[in-house]
Amino acid sequence: MCGFIGLLNEEGQAKQYNRKVQEGNHIIYHRGPDDEGYYDDAYVSFGFSRLSIIDLDSGHQPFSYGNERYWLMFNGEIYNYIELRKMLIEKGYIFFTDSDTEVVIAMFKEYGVEAFKQLRGMFAIIIWDKEEKLLYGARDPFGIKPFYYAERENNLYFSSEKKSLGFLSDEKVDHRALQHYLSFQYVPEPYTMSEDIFRLEPGTFFQKKVGEKIQISTYWKASFQPGNSDSLSLTKEIRDTLDASVQKHMRSDVPVGSFLSGGIDSSFIVALAKRYNPNIKTFSVGFSHEGYSEVDLAKETADKLGVENYSTIISAEQFVEALPEVMWHMDDPLADPACIPLYFVAKEAKKQVKVVLSGEGADELFGGYNIYREPESLKMFNYLPEKLNGLIGQLAKILPEGVKGKSFLERGTTPLSNRYIGNAKMFAEKEKESFFSRYSSGTKYQDITDPFYEQAKAQHPVNQMQYIDLQTWLRGDILLKADKMTMAHSLELRVPFLDVDVFNVANRIPVDLKIANGTTKYLLRSAAKGIVPEAVLNRKKLGFPVPIRLWLKNELYSWAVNLIHESDTSDILNKTFILKLLEEHRIGKNDYSRKIWTVLMFMLWHQIFIEHKYDHTNFNKVTKSELNVIPEIS
Repeated sequence: MCGFIGLLNEEGQAKQYNRKVQEGNHIIYHRGPDDEGYYDDAYVSFGFSRLSIIDLDSGHQPFSYGNERYWLMFNGEIYNYIELRKMLIEKGYIFFTDSDTEVVIAMFKEYGVEAFKQLRGMFAIIIWDKEEKLLYGARDPFGIKPFYYAERENNLYFSSEKKSLGFLSDEKVDHRALQHYLSFQYVPEPYTMSEDIFRLEPGTFFQKKVGEKIQISTYWKASFQPGNSDSLSLTKEIRDTLDASVQKHMRSDVPVGSFLSGGIDSSFIVALAKRYNPNIKTFSVGFSHEGYSEVDLAKETADKLGVENYSTIISAEQFVEALPEVMWHMDDPLADPACIPLYFVAKEAKKQVKVVLSGEGADELFGGYNIYREPESLKMFNYLPEKLNGLIGQLAKILPEGVKGKSFLERGTTPLSNRYIGNAKMFAEKEKESFFSRYSSGTKYQDITDPFYEQAKAQHPVNQMQYIDLQTWLRGDILLKADKMTMAHSLELRVPFLDVDVFNVANRIPVDLKIANGTTKYLLRSAAKGIVPEAVLNRKKLGFPVPIRLWLKNELYSWAVNLIHESDTSDILNKTFILKLLEEHRIGKNDYSRKIWTVLMFMLWHQIFIEHKYDHTNFNKVTKSELNVIPEIS
């Protein structure tokens, strides 16, 4: 696990940026405190920080290959590198290291960009072909590893974290991205909250030849292809494929642990991992408020699985104190409160291990969200005449808020593409228009989701919802916080569910085997029978619950008011509107906690990256002495 930064200069003057590249590399040393490296020539300047997981000495980067024709920077892990290495040896390749790094560049030399399809793992890759003056960049199929880039004047910049590109210029808010953020609670890819800085999308690669425009291509795209396989054979295939994925994800020269929530996803991962490491350690987090802690359930599950469990309880004071550092690591605002407990459980895990497994991706692949049952509950509307549906929809709109059945009628008469934008929908367009001064009627959340609905239009509504979540929620929220919160503590996170082989099984599951018997992830639960404790199989999903609703009425109320007043965002947001929402939430008129939190997290991000009210060295726990090797810049 690593971090990189670099640039391609069209004019052959890349060396003049070396100092800036070093400074940017030092900003992200939390991604790789074990080693650093640099390379430059007339056209490129590279900086690299490495967290050693497999053989430190043989994986030093930037990595040269082919008599220094190729230079590679690679963030991630390739889990099938042993198999690929064997295949290349049979083709006559000779290897001088045991690392997956050398396998990546050898695969590229043999197959070119077709190599990316054969890499099983998580990665963000930069390859410089010095002879052809051609730069390549690639990102893994699901977007597990981050990849930022920007084109400015004669330079193409790229990095593992946006903050390391801070030397480009003073950061400016992209108001289009902000408008989308207020809908989704995260900035949807390929955008960031900064003008002209973008994210390379999952399953794509770029080519940039000196003197020519950048070209971005797709090498892998998710699709659902339900088949007619019987449930028994599919169940066995899920179990066997996931077991093989867990085994490969445990390849490491350092201790591997696992997060454990007590739910089926993490419990399944731990149960399989225990086969390959009987002494695996697990980590859990919770809050003191009743109903907002997974610790007891996790400990119970750990006891039944026969594994050690370490837990931590977070107070409101600890939560608020950590927020600025959490937001600095996030790079862009994220209004998912679950990122904070993830930050704390990663901190706890780092005391014991260097790598953790986690259950991200199971819900998106196997149909785990309760909202996926909605099409079934609304199917009666499919049989009504279009005109009648229209009349019912008009009636629903004029019904007062709070009237029983209003929401049901509205959802039933609204096309899926206009009601479902993923697992989180914050502000409606009319709401945004009322308090967001830069609101543009030409920018709608459908700009993000409509292309995906078009790609999945032939699919069942449940598969369409899964596809939307795979393309938006998973990479915009789930994987973003997973990477940033673990890397904040120099901890590598691995997600065995998000493996192409596992997806190739999951995508064939018929809808009726995802939401069967009044539950979700039906076939995954079937695959877990006999492996995880019986009590876990149908346990209600918690997913790092956070008592934001309660805290904004009590412990965090004064903090929220102060943040709203102090934030220099009056030219962007109507603070009176936000303060009114907060007050109505406090007195219990309605639960506006998630909407309020969405605005608060933008304001905090604005204070850190636009107003510069925080010095990251004041809350960055990774010190110079802990990093071992941060040389003075000459």
